[in-house]
Amino acid sequence: MIKIKVDAQDTAESVEQIKDVIGGEIKERWGQYVLNVSNEKAEGSIRFITFDWGVSLLELDITFAEEVIIEVDTSNFNPISFYYCLEGYCGHKFGYQPDDEIKIMEQFQSVILTNRDGGITDRYFPKDIKISQTVIQVRRKPFLRKRLNQGEELNQQLYKVFLDTDHEKVFAYYGSYNLKMAEVVTKMRNIKAKGMIRIMMIEGYVYQILSMHMIQHNKEMLNKRPQTSLLKRELKTIRNYVKKIEKNISQDFSLEDISAETGLTQAKLQEGFKLLYNKTVTEYIRHARLELARDYIATTEMNISEVVYSIGFTSRSYFSKIFKEKFGLSPSEFKNSKKSAQTVS
Repeated sequence: MIKIKVDAQDTAESVEQIKDVIGGEIKERWGQYVLNVSNEKAEGSIRFITFDWGVSLLELDITFAEEVIIEVDTSNFNPISFYYCLEGYCGHKFGYQPDDEIKIMEQFQSVILTNRDGGITDRYFPKDIKISQTVIQVRRKPFLRKRLNQGEELNQQLYKVFLDTDHEKVFAYYGSYNLKMAEVVTKMRNIKAKGMIRIMMIEGYVYQILSMHMIQHNKEMLNKRPQTSLLKRELKTIRNYVKKIEKNISQDFSLEDISAETGLTQAKLQEGFKLLYNKTVTEYIRHARLELARDYIATTEMNISEVVYSIGFTSRSYFSKIFKEKFGLSPSEFKNSKKSAQTVS
């Protein structure tokens, strides 16, 4: 087992102390730092960005060759941490509870944790398991000063954690799994832009992910946890099938065919789509097609008929009708508005 002691003053120093044990090299570009490691201890990367409003983003994409315990002393740096595992799992326990078992943060689970100042937090990572985890770390005082203007909208339990700027209390929330958050985290990780534009786009997603954690916590504390009979593996099956739909958008997907391919009943499919996307299967497919059509019209030289054909519609009049219902403009009006904007610029 690899043991790492961290007593850092910020995210950057934390990663530096991890590097001192597992090796690797840290490089910086446009304010984003990346620890790349490839040796007998670990394979992968740890990325981080620190924003000026009291928040840091930490992203792990790493596989450890041995079990790892990171013992974190919170005397100098004790943020509220919002965890989300996109792939794999890891564990946590407060060090003042030596007899307690490590509590697992499961894949797709929203977890919010903070310790008291001077406490010890143990973080556990398994052997030979790929970990893709996003951690948003919030330093309370600068965050309250700059961003938390509507704190009263949070439930009282979480609001008190933010107001505990002397870090006297321990807080732990292990929420239900949230596959909608997986979509947003994946989009953030797949940003293609470079330089300052990339950092600005990441910052926007950090706001969104942080708000999703908070909203979920608020709902679940009010006993509004989504009720579903579906298992996590069934929801993952639906999410994976949505990727197939998006890659083959012109294909004629029927509810019967999707049911046969996934092994899920039509009722479970409808329940899963409503839970994950707030749409029926048919509504989601139409939504995905219209979103792609808008992108085609805005960014390519395809004419409207070509767009209609490419996304799987057969009736141009029907396409124009539902496009205007969704976006407020007909396809032609939308195309002309984009041309006018490009001419002005």
